[in-house]
Amino acid sequence: MADQVTLTIDGKVIQSAPGTLVIDAAKKAGIAIPAFCYYEGLSLQAACRMCLVEVEKAPKLLASCTLPVAEGMVVKTESPQVVAARKQMIEFLLTNHPLDCPVCDKGGECELQDMAFRYGAGESRFTEMKHHVDEKQWSPIVFFDAPRCILCYRCVRICDEGLGVRALGVTYRGASSEITPNGGDHLECDECGMCIDICPVGALTSGTYRYQTRPWEMEHIGTVCTHCADGCKTTLGVRNGEIMRANNRDKSGVNGEFLCVKGRYAYDFTNSPERLQSPMVRVNGKLEEVSWVQAINTVAQKLAEAKAGGGKIGVIGSNHTTNEENYYLQKLAREGLGTPHIDHHRTGDVATLLDALAGKENVLGTVDDVYNSPAVLIIGADLSQQHPLLAFQTRANYRHHQAAVYTVTPGPVREDKVARKPVRYEGADPLPAVESLAEALASHARLVVIFGDAVKGEAIRRLVAFIDSIKVAAKYICLVDYSNSRGAIDMGLHPELLPGFKPAPQKGMTLDQMLAAQDLAALWVVGANPLKDAALASPSAFVVVQDLFLTETAKRADVVLPAASAYEKLGTVTNGTGEVQRLRRGITVMGAKPDLDIFGLIARVLKVNAGPANHEKIFEEIRANVAGYNVALPLIATGGAAPTMPVNGRVNVEARPDLVRSSRDTLFTSGSLGRYSKMLNSVIEAPGELYKR
Repeated sequence: MADQVTLTIDGKVIQSAPGTLVIDAAKKAGIAIPAFCYYEGLSLQAACRMCLVEVEKAPKLLASCTLPVAEGMVVKTESPQVVAARKQMIEFLLTNHPLDCPVCDKGGECELQDMAFRYGAGESRFTEMKHHVDEKQWSPIVFFDAPRCILCYRCVRICDEGLGVRALGVTYRGASSEITPNGGDHLECDECGMCIDICPVGALTSGTYRYQTRPWEMEHIGTVCTHCADGCKTTLGVRNGEIMRANNRDKSGVNGEFLCVKGRYAYDFTNSPERLQSPMVRVNGKLEEVSWVQAINTVAQKLAEAKAGGGKIGVIGSNHTTNEENYYLQKLAREGLGTPHIDHHRTGDVATLLDALAGKENVLGTVDDVYNSPAVLIIGADLSQQHPLLAFQTRANYRHHQAAVYTVTPGPVREDKVARKPVRYEGADPLPAVESLAEALASHARLVVIFGDAVKGEAIRRLVAFIDSIKVAAKYICLVDYSNSRGAIDMGLHPELLPGFKPAPQKGMTLDQMLAAQDLAALWVVGANPLKDAALASPSAFVVVQDLFLTETAKRADVVLPAASAYEKLGTVTNGTGEVQRLRRGITVMGAKPDLDIFGLIARVLKVNAGPANHEKIFEEIRANVAGYNVALPLIATGGAAPTMPVNGRVNVEARPDLVRSSRDTLFTSGSLGRYSKMLNSVIEAPGELYKR
């Protein structure tokens, strides 16, 4: 470690690493230097001049956002000269800035407003009329008000450097400079909204939030995004029981400030007019609304009859329900209904990876590893479309640490732009293309290997053996699709595995086998839609479905129970990299119940003792019984992500790569939830296809 640099800021002697910027050194010492254009992690701009400081022996004020610390440096951040300069800068910025704070959506969260109160003049010396430009709408999500813009270029840089999209640029020069979409009069981008959240003023505003409410009128609830498996933290702004917006401006969670279009805008499925809000039972061939009591009694009676008659009962679990719900469901199925036939839609071959890594320590990658590893290998995955946070981390690693990125894909991906060597492959086997990179990969001390369903079954063992042969310390990430796909298999929604990858005492039918069984007596489907692209072979099977919407599977059901979404319940979820986070309830939808409550009601009527249907008590049982889940409670209770340490031993289960099928969702789709998001379906600029960019 290099020797620390000693300097003095506002009379406080501090030590900092060589090369640290003065603005960052001051921040670590608890001294806030104001800035508009500076943003941690982005390239330096030095455009706004708000961060000027006085440095002893320097002939003029210096911009602290581009000034590295030096030994013996003496810095003053609030001297009379500095305060006067900032006051004049604020006065200059307000020359043409419309003073419309009462109607501006940034009111109460505006950095310019804060600085105007802190440093601004009581009156302006400019008497000229303010220059006005009409507001523009760049997309259904993004509105731009040019007179409010202070040309800090944060939006341009986050779109270019952070997202790799380059949808924004600057036209004209000098006083006429203006932020403009590179597509002309509209955006062609990910519609992630990061340009809006990063904007320090009200120049960029949200089409879903503008003129709806004020920050102080909302309750801010931090929870986990309910869409893909990256597990991003999202803060829901809730007013009068309705989600008004979502963002992550406090930079908490595994994702920092990052959210994609789904995490920031696709919460609107919660108030879709197609939400189920009453149980339904099939009467004379037609689903009719009934009371919860009648629906639960019908389900319990039919399941009890199937059990008593020795009939086969199939249970299909969800990739979206919580760990507690998944654990309780498999326990209720195996111990209460006596059925081993339990499965879920498998989107990544996690079990085979764990088996292939048996006996190895510290070999499962996390979100942080993608950012910190000196090399990243991406195999058969379009990260920007399917796992946007991991794509964001990969680009940040390249920018900040000059990481070596390798892409092995069947088509072009955005990560090719930062890749040291993009490689294409044809057919179903990417391993020969990966092996062609042996010499390049062997040159790195550490490596993160990311792969999706292109590598499964025996191919995973071949991949691990190859990486071992080139003697690189590697960590692996097996991609899965949805918010709790990893938790589903960890909690035992598998016909051959109990929670924690322990072998089940009796082997059950797989999902495909349940659908194909002509003698199936009952099928219980929780938060899944297996009949979207398949048929149920047993015409007489009793089908009960718990879901948010009347999906293809729900339309076939004999009983439909309206379930709550992840934004409407408590519990924990495990992201694709095995990190556990806690959900917090943001809203309540009338008529819908959390799946755990539904399980408890059914168990009570069946007179089955599966334990209390309480998420806290179940999580304690999980911590005690499931390998790797004895995580620190204070960490997840305070909104953090706790990495799990799964079983480090053989996973004795039959490899079934034919059952591992990613849904191939894009950035703008997410299973059934994406279908019911009005905002996702309104964004016509979306690329919407894998391997196209």
